[in-house]
Amino acid sequence: MAKNEELKNGGVFPVGDKNVDYAKYFIGQSYLDSLVKPEDNIDFGISNVTFEPGCRNDWHIHHDGFQILLVTGGEGWYQEWGKDAQLLKQGDVVVIKEGVKHWHGATKDSWFSHVAITKGNSEWLEKVTDEEYDKL
Repeated sequence: MAKNEELKNGGVFPVGDKNVDYAKYFIGQSYLDSLVKPEDNIDFGISNVTFEPGCRNDWHIHHDGFQILLVTGGEGWYQEWGKDAQLLKQGDVVVIKEGVKHWHGATKDSWFSHVAITKGNSEWLEKVTDEEYDKL
């Protein structure tokens, strides 16, 4: 049994639906629940993202904006290009400035959930290889 498995049923926010729209930018299964709707008329997104154990997104860069991650449960990783990965746990906050190449996702043995506040657009890059990930 994986750690923090209760997150698969929702944590602070609902787990949401399988993340089909962005699945090509992830290794493994993630779930997405938009916490603001188009009718809210704001120029940034706020979403709850839940990762099954071992799931991670591809390397990517945010343009014309930023991203803030508010960790709400489980254990995960955040890594910037050229730097060591950081272990994330509930209560951690990560501020990702415009133009910083990075990725984030669950540890191998734990579910992981964060709220992502994102302004601008994302440029999706290469996959985080199994070799890179297995070194963590």
